Amino acid sequence: MKNLLTKIFILPLILALFSCSSTTPGKEKNINQVITFRKDGVVNIIDNGKIIAKFDMEIADDEYERETGLMYRKSMKNNQAMLFVFEDSQPRYFYMKNTYIPLDIIFIDANKKIVHIAKDAKPLDETTLPSKFPSKYVLEIKGGLSNSLGIKPGMIVNWTTN
Repeated sequence: MKNLLTKIFILPLILALFSCSSTTPGKEKNINQVITFRKDGVVNIIDNGKIIAKFDMEIADDEYERETGLMYRKSMKNNQAMLFVFEDSQPRYFYMKNTYIPLDIIFIDANKKIVHIAKDAKPLDETTLPSKFPSKYVLEIKGGLSNSLGIKPGMIVNWTTN
């Protein structure tokens, strides 16, 4: 009888614990593996109708990709960026947990206009970096590039996908 009760109550509990996961099946990342950049398209920063910066972009457009972002990556080229795409426009909050690369975090509204830039976000810092204004998109580029390329709020962002 005791053995039967164990099977009825304990076994389902153990199975439930093993089946719980905070990641999407098939998308788990081994933090020891090298995560390579995936080129999904090209993103441009435009000032007065002129392209002032162009990046190969990787798109993060589902919950898992948006939560993971550039975490665990050890390097990023100056011509690479990650574009986060959200379903709606609202205040956004980013942080640098498990992110080893300094980043400029560019917040973009629904009209694809830059509304704020969190410059030189420190690697591994869990301090919240707010958008200050509602944003539908967020572009992450290597830290310091927004200053060196002259990227500022008010500029327009557009992109094409592969």
